[in-house]
Amino acid sequence: MFRAARNILRLISIARILARHDALFVLDLLGLGPTPARLGRFFLRGPRRGSPLRQGQRLAAALRELGPAFIKFGQTWSTRADLIGEEMADDLGELRDRLPPFPSDRARQTVVKELGRPIEELFSEFTDQPTAAASIAQVHFAVTMEGEEVAVKVLRPGIEKAFQRDIELLLWLAETAERTQPAMRRLKPVEVVRGFSDVVDIEMDLRFEAAAASELRQNFEDDPTFQVPTVHWALTSRRVLTLARITGTPLSDRQTLLDAGIEPKTVITNLLNAFLRQVFRDGFFHADLHPGNLFADADGNILAVDFGIMGRLDMQSRLFLAELLLAFLLRDYWRAAEVHFEAGYIPADQSLEAFAQACRSIGEPILGKPATEISIGRLLSQLLQTTEKFQMETQPQLLLLQKTMVVAEGVSRRLDPNVVVWEISRPVIEEWIRGNLGPQAQLRDSAKQAVALVRRLPALVERVESVIDQLAGDGLKLDPESAKLIAAGQSRGRSFERTLIVIGILILLAVTILS
Repeated sequence: MFRAARNILRLISIARILARHDALFVLDLLGLGPTPARLGRFFLRGPRRGSPLRQGQRLAAALRELGPAFIKFGQTWSTRADLIGEEMADDLGELRDRLPPFPSDRARQTVVKELGRPIEELFSEFTDQPTAAASIAQVHFAVTMEGEEVAVKVLRPGIEKAFQRDIELLLWLAETAERTQPAMRRLKPVEVVRGFSDVVDIEMDLRFEAAAASELRQNFEDDPTFQVPTVHWALTSRRVLTLARITGTPLSDRQTLLDAGIEPKTVITNLLNAFLRQVFRDGFFHADLHPGNLFADADGNILAVDFGIMGRLDMQSRLFLAELLLAFLLRDYWRAAEVHFEAGYIPADQSLEAFAQACRSIGEPILGKPATEISIGRLLSQLLQTTEKFQMETQPQLLLLQKTMVVAEGVSRRLDPNVVVWEISRPVIEEWIRGNLGPQAQLRDSAKQAVALVRRLPALVERVESVIDQLAGDGLKLDPESAKLIAAGQSRGRSFERTLIVIGILILLAVTILS
């Protein structure tokens, strides 16, 4: 009861802020209360009328005022174009954590407390004015005692407690929605909030971001087209992250690149190819590729920062995605539908024929456009929206990928409106498909299964012998020759003949698996 009362009071405060920004519509979208008009009249004598801003822009402004957890939650929902529409998703995607910085003396205190030494012993220089301030942390430039320029990311004071308070409220709202709005249960709002909470918990431990940067750097250590700064582990802890400082030209404006003598087409090619290698080759990708996190060096190579939001795809998801894209690009909509059923994403009781027709309704309008307008991200976005009608459960990893793809394509088209994204992306995707879906890949997979079977052979022999012993002990009627062999095995241990019987059974199993 106390929890409910506390959350209701907090919800009233939130409603006031939403009303002030004419964003109360979000409560109706979530099924969490009276209509915006009634709430507006109750709190502020009606919301402001005639705002020139779109709904998503008004909501983004309200979330900024509500604070860090709501900003982060807005960013999370910006990946759910299947639920809130592409326009609102794009507007929420503009939430870039722009918040006032906290005092530099608090940042210094955190560094000293976390690293256990006076700041003068850690850095020869430490810039008080932060270069960037976000909802969770802010960044200061510094110079190590060895003379290396670095960027020091420091968590906001008290951020963990503030997030915990807001997460408790969001979880209560999600539980209320599931209990009172049966139609929302398919969307698993409680699971979404808990997943969001897990992501934020990881993001607020900067050692995890350091590990992500280190892994991504290792994946591209032999590829200069995508560069990740080195982690200074000795100057990194839970609340402090120190990375080598990078210098480059921001990917925010085409003219800026041209003025620096950098060819935009080279930048676009390097960005898209690196992203697709992350997705398909590594199954581990930078999921926050907005222009503020991307720079280019003099040769057009990509320099990336901010590794707090990363995505992972297991091999099954990558194979699904590759087959899906290939089917759509070949306009084989029956196969595009089949891969959903084979992956278990669409329930077996749904109509394959109807879903293939739905895939055609998505693919034809997009693939029929001029080459410069074809968007893989938009294709995935519309597909994920359509699957709702066929009871496909939420696939967070695909949603994050889809949103990241849209952002990467958007960056590319801002740099060059005439870029043909698919022509640049196609060689990387086709190369991966040949290596993982072609005949050679199937032969390699069969060989791996055979090797795995051989490694498991001793354990399997023991299990088969145990089954034979149990069946014989239960009075199973065997032919005289088999009974004689088993009797001999029981009296003399593992006889050569008995081992041959077991191996024969395993060979039959192997042939069945590999055929």
